[in-house]
Amino acid sequence: MIAASAEGTGFPVSFEFFPPKTPQGADRLRAARQELYTLHPDFCSVTYGAGGSTQAGSFATVREILAEGMGAAAHFSCVGATHELVREQLVALEAMGVKRLVALRGDLPSGYGLGGEFQHAGDLVAFIRAETGSNFHIEVAAYPETHPQARSPDADLQAYAAKVRAGANSAITQFFYNSDAYLRFLEDAQRLGAEVPVVPGIMPISSSTQLMRFADACGAEIPRWIRLRLQAFGDDSASIRAFGLDVVTDLCDRLCAAGAPALHFYTLNQSAAALEICRRLGI
Repeated sequence: MIAASAEGTGFPVSFEFFPPKTPQGADRLRAARQELYTLHPDFCSVTYGAGGSTQAGSFATVREILAEGMGAAAHFSCVGATHELVREQLVALEAMGVKRLVALRGDLPSGYGLGGEFQHAGDLVAFIRAETGSNFHIEVAAYPETHPQARSPDADLQAYAAKVRAGANSAITQFFYNSDAYLRFLEDAQRLGAEVPVVPGIMPISSSTQLMRFADACGAEIPRWIRLRLQAFGDDSASIRAFGLDVVTDLCDRLCAAGAPALHFYTLNQSAAALEICRRLGI
């Protein structure tokens, strides 16, 4: 089934990459990007690690994407950061031509206290707005199944609403496989007055062990029926990929039909799965 809202259209999509660590990885990412550019994405985002541990590689990848004529969104985390450091980074990003930021608190490194001058992503959003006005489109993270470190689901929703009130333009969700969780999140956020567009984050399924590892790390729920099917495939990677394409395409189809404003793909620096899903959706 193809969603009428996406079929045969330029339905908005975007892609996330991580900075490669080797020259070979950089070459593979360049090739993947060129394939994904055929879908005319709104932008491509680039992550960087806890405490900005891969910031140099992240900014280098952002420069390449901009040089290729594509919009680039720089991930921007504030764990351990000072106001002065963030101010310097904002100046550098503006000089590069970056127009969009993904503002995050960032993952806490093992044994690391909160530290720094920003305690929450909302603080970072407010600081960016105070320093740069409307120069950046600011994306923030949303967690339909609750952030794993949140005190409670309500506390997580309140933290999300605070980011919107601080000046976020839109949000991208953590990946999920239950469309009802996304729709409930939209309703809950709307009740709090946080009514910016919320773009579903889409994680293609290509490896069972990799998916479980990611889900455990970020608190995403893998529905029992998906877990059981993946376990049944064992080491049959071809069957896992085929099953994953069916599951994620159906999820995207339902999200598009329900009115999702766009789709944001966590590519893991690969193009095949996102290209095939978009082809099946008619994008």
